[in-house]
Amino acid sequence: MTDQQEPEGNTAVESAAVEQQRPPVHEPTPKTERTTRKRMPFWDRIRLVLLFVALWFVLVWADVADNPLMTFEDSMRLRLQDGQWLLWLAGIEVVRQLHFLISEFWSGYHTFWTKYVFGGTERFLKKRLTDWTRYRLSRLIKFLFVVALLAVVLGQILDTSPLLALFEAPALLWNALPMIFQLVFAFFFIAFQFIGLFWLLTRGGVDTYFPDDIKTRFSDVWGQDQVVERVKENIVFLEDPDTIEAKGGYVPSGLLLWGPPGTGKTLMAEAVAGETGKPYVFVDPGAFTNMFMGVGILKVKSLFRKLRKLALRYGGVIVFFDEADSLGSRGALAQVRPGGAGRYSPFSPQACHGQHYLSEPARYLVASSALNPVTPEPDQPQRGWNRFVMGGMAAGGAGMGTLQALLTELSGLKKPRGLLNRYGRRILGMRPKPPPKYRILVMMATNMPEALDEALLRPGRIDRIYKVGYPTKAGRLRTYQGYLDKVKHELTPEQIDKLATITPYATGATIKDLVNEALIIAIRDGRDVITWQDITKAKHLKELGPSQNVDYVQRERHAVAVHEACHAVVAYRIREHLQINIATIEIGDTYLGMVGSIKPEDQFTTWRSEYEADILTSLASLAGERMFFDGDSTSGVSGDLHSATLVATQMEALWGMGSTVTSYQSSSAFQIGMPGGRGHREDEPNARQALADRIEDHLSASLKRAGEILQENRAYVLAIAHALETHKTLSGEDIEAIMTGTVGPLVDGRIYTDPDFQRQLEEYHEEVVKLRRGQTATVVQLPQVPELEGAAHQAAAERQD
Repeated sequence: MTDQQEPEGNTAVESAAVEQQRPPVHEPTPKTERTTRKRMPFWDRIRLVLLFVALWFVLVWADVADNPLMTFEDSMRLRLQDGQWLLWLAGIEVVRQLHFLISEFWSGYHTFWTKYVFGGTERFLKKRLTDWTRYRLSRLIKFLFVVALLAVVLGQILDTSPLLALFEAPALLWNALPMIFQLVFAFFFIAFQFIGLFWLLTRGGVDTYFPDDIKTRFSDVWGQDQVVERVKENIVFLEDPDTIEAKGGYVPSGLLLWGPPGTGKTLMAEAVAGETGKPYVFVDPGAFTNMFMGVGILKVKSLFRKLRKLALRYGGVIVFFDEADSLGSRGALAQVRPGGAGRYSPFSPQACHGQHYLSEPARYLVASSALNPVTPEPDQPQRGWNRFVMGGMAAGGAGMGTLQALLTELSGLKKPRGLLNRYGRRILGMRPKPPPKYRILVMMATNMPEALDEALLRPGRIDRIYKVGYPTKAGRLRTYQGYLDKVKHELTPEQIDKLATITPYATGATIKDLVNEALIIAIRDGRDVITWQDITKAKHLKELGPSQNVDYVQRERHAVAVHEACHAVVAYRIREHLQINIATIEIGDTYLGMVGSIKPEDQFTTWRSEYEADILTSLASLAGERMFFDGDSTSGVSGDLHSATLVATQMEALWGMGSTVTSYQSSSAFQIGMPGGRGHREDEPNARQALADRIEDHLSASLKRAGEILQENRAYVLAIAHALETHKTLSGEDIEAIMTGTVGPLVDGRIYTDPDFQRQLEEYHEEVVKLRRGQTATVVQLPQVPELEGAAHQAAAERQD
């Protein structure tokens, strides 16, 4: 018996425990009835009294107007006798308001009248009539009361019965029509001036293209196949929306294309319009930037009225907002690609152009450090350049009113169409017909997605967001083939493939411009066929800009040539992730000389060994100048040292590529010391000093290693320097020809393997060093190889054939 009762007892205890753990259930609070009347606003309390008094004074004024001999006092005494009914109505209204006032403060009084006097009638009306019917009956009663009151007043003015006064009122109105028309004309004349002004201001900025006007197709969009496939899905939904709606979904109506300039965003929007055969409405970026407040809102309303009409007429419409970042600037979506900060070095124009021989991530570090040179303390507000994005609206954006109007149009409720549908059916007690489904595909393009408003990017407005990035090698190859097919050229498939390889981050716009520049170079030479040399010249011109045609003095020319030759030799020997593209000592806008490198293939990660190679290549200039000029060096290494220090700092402090794995940035943000510290802010100076020591050790070891590489390749440094002094600009193939002793497009590298010629280069170098010291005033003759220059050209021609 006990064994059988124990489970029951345990069950009861467990049930009690469960009940204690359950949250208390809150019963809904019963609705309590008011014991007093709800207080009435002051205007509602006095408005009828004021109406009756005003009508009484109208009758007084009518008597004075009809009889010039009657004074205002006589008319008031007369109306106190004949127009007492208006005053009685005003008195009744005063009594009614006193009744309401007492009900607002005395609960017993209010309860008596609502329950025992009017309660039955109120309950009967609520039971027999719906709220909508009672609302319509109240409006009808009020309308009849106003008509009756107007008839009585007109009867007193016209000295006739109220019924006859209603029939005579149209005749009075007809007689007053000339004056009414004058007043109406004056009003509309003034109003139309403003309406016409704002109508003219709302014109422009919106261009409409009909289906036959656009010939662009998806086959014309090259290098963005992955994005084109995604965009095609939106076309399916636009052409056959019932497919997804029948299954309970909705048609995506917003599409954002973002990415760097020139990647084909606008062209893709035109292709969508061309493929669907729908009207295409192009919205200019400055369409909503206006002088007067409110004009932008009118433009938005006018634009979407046009879109709805086109959508109903053609079964759909495409609207494209170009440079959509002008619409708002509160959101944050993504960052641009590394290296997007700029092409040229932000440092001194009289330094070596170090960024061109760095890899792309290292180049990005150099550019970003110029924008944010100082890291703020954890307890200080950030003062970086990206903080100013929030103020973009105040600097000439579309304006908050325009943006809000656009957001409302993109996802707001659509009102029923037609005046008869909206008002006529309501007068008859019928519901208006719902608006039709407008098939509007909204497309936007921007290269600043972080400047777009977050409310604009939410699903329902912008449903799909695609990045139109830099094309891959296959995309660049297809784009080159497309543009080269439009002109005459002699490029082989291998050369086109190489061109796609040596132009990373090339967009459709830059590829088109490069081919066009090569055609201009060919026409300038009297030809109509583009050759590989034309492409090479055009590429160098676009990347470096035109040279300044300024000649160096001999000692400075040789120093710059040795400087760049050191970069080229170290880069060729130790770097595998980049290939030398060009080396030059021609003075440009922002550099004295440079060695540019490119990636042989698309790569999206960077290894520690590659960063080490970048540092060695950067420090090769300082190590080479000290080695070749007896420990002396120029100021041209400043940019190289800056680049090497930045990369080494990131390796030691952030990337775990140094002697420690602690992130200095995270340690500083959390106010803790570096390894060896005690976790206090007082340890941060020591942590910074420890980090600086590690960076210095890293750079010192790299500088020593670069010097060893140059010492082992001293003859090659002088050979490349000689070729640079002779030709000023060399290609990557020429550098390789010198390093391997083969024939290049411009230079025959075999001559530099001759010991006698190498001895001449050493003697020439020593003489130039003496010239720099001032030990000799004579000009040193650059060693010439006339008998091999012709052979080099002949070998190069045979190689091209």
